[in-house]
Amino acid sequence: MRRKSKNIVLENIKLVSAGAKGVAVGRTEEGKTVLVTGAVPGDVVNARVKKSKSKYFEADVAEIIERSPFRVEPKCIHFGVCGGCKWQNLAYEKQLDFKQDEVFNHIKRIGGFEDFETLPILGSTEEYFYRNKMEFSFSNARWLTQYEISSEENFGNRDALGFHIPGMWSKILDLKECWLQEDPSNFIRLAVKQYAVANGLEFFDVKEQTGFLRTLMLRQNSKGEWMVLFQLFRDDKENREKLFDFLLNEFPQIKTLVYCINSKQNDSIYDQHVVTYSGDGFLMEEMDGLHFKIGPKSFFQTNYKQALELYRKTLEFADLKGDEVVYDLYTGTGTIAQYVARNAKQVIGIESVQEAINAAKEHAELNGLSNCTFYCGDMKDIFNDDFLANHPKADVLITDPPRDGMHQKVVEQILKLSPEKIVYVSCNSATQARDMALMKEHYRLVKILPVDMFPQTHHVENIALLVKI
Repeated sequence: MRRKSKNIVLENIKLVSAGAKGVAVGRTEEGKTVLVTGAVPGDVVNARVKKSKSKYFEADVAEIIERSPFRVEPKCIHFGVCGGCKWQNLAYEKQLDFKQDEVFNHIKRIGGFEDFETLPILGSTEEYFYRNKMEFSFSNARWLTQYEISSEENFGNRDALGFHIPGMWSKILDLKECWLQEDPSNFIRLAVKQYAVANGLEFFDVKEQTGFLRTLMLRQNSKGEWMVLFQLFRDDKENREKLFDFLLNEFPQIKTLVYCINSKQNDSIYDQHVVTYSGDGFLMEEMDGLHFKIGPKSFFQTNYKQALELYRKTLEFADLKGDEVVYDLYTGTGTIAQYVARNAKQVIGIESVQEAINAAKEHAELNGLSNCTFYCGDMKDIFNDDFLANHPKADVLITDPPRDGMHQKVVEQILKLSPEKIVYVSCNSATQARDMALMKEHYRLVKILPVDMFPQTHHVENIALLVKI
């Protein structure tokens, strides 16, 4: 260990594994854990400490002494700045290995499970350009690099359209390219910026809360049809219509263009009135014969192909024979509920967001599924003793909660319901393991299947099957 300008620098740290949030993990000679951002497993680094805890250091890379054999050249010119694809410098097969290890270790260490089958992680067929939805922000104060700041050059126009710099909400990285959504995503975004700058349209000032252009969302379906959504801080009918007509003329792939006027402090759209300027105001998506209407506020899995595989595997884990009652907790817009409904007697879905429940009911009617019933309410409040007393007993329960997992009251109600099988779908295997540990006395963990929905990131989904003892 050496000190430099009051900073602690740990020398020759061999990074051997991946930790939470994509950090690389090593140890000092004394055995203290070091969590390093900006490195990949296999690197040997000098690491500059950011935080020193009793059991571990948090550090950044000061210098790479030896490059990992798993390192690859990042494809995106913005890698390391935008923060969106932190594992672009790690070979995809190793990303999958580390994700599988993380899920397995969470289930064993946090859940305390020993005897269960771990199926090989389901990798994504597309390592890039897999997202069907991207959101970008306008700013009149483009983020400047340290090099640009130290140059003292006058950069003139600092309008930007891109992503927030991690940890700096008021700073926007002006995107030249993005490898997450297929074209014409890049072309549309760049055309919008070029047109706006050329025509003097005001970009949003987040500190002063002024300007015209606020956010841009691009959404596509599997048929190559596109939705464009603008959030405008104020209305300017003439310039708004000229911009929209320009885009529609340039990009015939745009099936619908919508907008809202949002003068709030935040750019959340869910409480805003969205106006349809062109088209139907929504896109249609198809998944194995089911049809879903995707609007500007709709939640829908952003990796369509992997979402379809996730639903197929969920149905496979449920192993329905056709006469079962299925509960689907945290049903969202009812995609999983309807995917399994064709193989079940009855499906009961519960969700806390009313707009999502409205969409679920609309989709069930659209798909001719009369055996789906949906209820809206906070899960820990609506899924209570009265609910269980007034509804048929579940044979199979599917749950797909948010990252925080399930409230303890919800777990207690599941145990009261006592379904024969539980299929637990999770985007956070740590909270999943915690929840399943509460059911160990009554359920046996049969198998797990990690699913990679987000290549180039540390995020991973997991499906678990539990069977009543």
